Order: sequence, then C-alpha cells, then structure tokens
Amino acid sequence: MTKIIALVSGGIDSAVVSSMALENGLDIVMLHFDTKPLGNTRGIEKTEKLAKLLGKKFGKEIKVCVVPHGPTLFEIAKKANRKYSCVLCRRMMMHIASKLAEKEKASALLTGESLGQVASQTLYNLNAEHSAADLPIIKPLLGMDKLEIEKLARKFGTFETSILPSACCSIPVKPATKATEEKIGFEGKELDIEALAKNALGKMQCKTIK
Repeated sequence: MTKIIALVSGGIDSAVVSSMALENGLDIVMLHFDTKPLGNTRGIEKTEKLAKLLGKKFGKEIKVCVVPHGPTLFEIAKKANRKYSCVLCRRMMMHIASKLAEKEKASALLTGESLGQVASQTLYNLNAEHSAADLPIIKPLLGMDKLEIEKLARKFGTFETSILPSACCSIPVKPATKATEEKIGFEGKELDIEALAKNALGKMQCKTIK
C-alpha cells in the first residue's frame, strides 16, 4: 500500500486532502506542527480528533506525529527578515516532513494548499517553499476556491471538526508574495536548518489513533 505524509494544520483544507487520500486507497501519516508557545494545543487535539473520525470512516488506524515547531519559529524570527517568515516556516515544514517520509518509507507529501488564498500560497512562494522537499508534493486543492473546498469538507464530514478554534503563528503585516530560492537562501543563511530539523524530529511524538 502506498503511504504518504499528510501535513495537517487543523484547518479545513488539510482535513479535506487527508479524506481524499484515504478515499483513494492511500495510507497516510498525519504530521502536525505544534507552534506552542506561539499557538496552543488545540491544533493537536483537532488533528487527533480528525484521525479518529477518518479512521472510523475509512476503516483504518491512522498514525499521528506531532513536531514541536515553536523553537524553529523563534529562530526564524531572530535571524531572518520578518516579511519572509511564512515562507521560511513552510520550507522548514517541507524539510522536516521529507525527513519523516524517509523514516516512514512514504512516497510523497500531501498538502491542502490552494493557489493564492493567503500570502504563503502565491505561485512564487509555493515554488520557493516546495523546493525544500526531497520528494513529490501532492496538492489536490491547488485550483479550487474556498466554497468548493468547504463543499468537500461537508461531504467527508470533516467540516465541523475543522472549524473548531485553534491557533497558528502570527502572519507578518506585509508578507513577501514573490519569494525566490535565491532570496530565501539569502534570508535564511543564518539558520542552521539541519540542526533545527534534527532537534524537532528528536522531540517528535507519534501515536496511532484507533
């Protein structure tokens, strides 16, 4: 069975793509990035609730892994231009997810991005973010709008879980919308990417939701 790593934020989009993957017979490992102390633990609770809901719906046990992302965000805030923080954050997520995929023998990453919904999802920024991954990234919602995605969430029964309160890191007042690999490389040159990833993965906690 093909296994993929689903990046799950606790929002509507990532719940929908997880449902789509399971509906198509794929096995998924849900990966959630815990932004505490910048956020709260509700994202973890929602991810576990989603895993239980989808596991029951599709007859699978789903593994959930939680990576502490707060320390990485602090390093980005200290050492890079604030307007590039979202892109650098996402690049670290892709890098860490790739490392987990290697460990889990997974074939691809799965994200809930839709083009242009937020600053981190412009075409330029997506290219800059996804170049940090070492394997293919599946993006089923890329060309869909909010209403189409909400319709799918209601179809899969994930909508009510996804709209429960949760928190993420703060978004810059004027985020970059046209990041390039060259610019991101310059802005992130002070970051020890491998050390940050190693620290995050070393503190990762995984459990199988039944």
